[in-house]
Amino acid sequence: MAAIEELALAVEEGNVKLVTSLIQEALRSGEAPNEILNRGMIDALGNVGEKYRLGEIFVPEMILAARAMKKGVEVLKPYLISDNNRLLGKVLIGTVAGDLHDIGKNLVGMMLENAGFEVVDLGIDVSAQKLIDSVARHPDAVLVGLSALLTTTLPAMRESVHALNGQAFRERIKIMVGGAPVTEEFAKEIGADGYSQNAAEAVVLAKRLLGEDEHEIH
Repeated sequence: MAAIEELALAVEEGNVKLVTSLIQEALRSGEAPNEILNRGMIDALGNVGEKYRLGEIFVPEMILAARAMKKGVEVLKPYLISDNNRLLGKVLIGTVAGDLHDIGKNLVGMMLENAGFEVVDLGIDVSAQKLIDSVARHPDAVLVGLSALLTTTLPAMRESVHALNGQAFRERIKIMVGGAPVTEEFAKEIGADGYSQNAAEAVVLAKRLLGEDEHEIH
């Protein structure tokens, strides 16, 4: 089994120690850092998310896999930075008020960084006022990404987007939303600029929103 395939399995199983050694092995064998990230970790975490959705695994397994991936990213990050010198813009990301989940948000942030964005992670349970203050504090921010995992926190997402839409700085930022209970229809309804159903699509959406002056949700 190739190192990347072994790495993917180690991530799924939450084996932090093995993840570190397998990344180093893959690098020594000449694998590109982006390939290691995408095939060895992002795809693996995607599989974990799907198993969770189907009820095949539960929260503890998800947490272990996320920790293994986080460690893997720490090991791989210096190589990713040297592998990618582009800077496409500054993005602020956060999980909306009342929601304490961050696995999806963290994955989106990591993928945006790897794609060439500067990411400022506002954390979890982010209030509408904190969002407004953060955008004001980062006048070079061009995109805001909001996540919600709980259906009960969709009203907080609505409130946050409404609050941002009422600010003078709105014309300089795009807003994209995502998370398990979020839909394209909901994103349109609350006035967001875009919706993505997973981390990979979030990168494509972010590039499209900033590359084309449009508000249509893809």
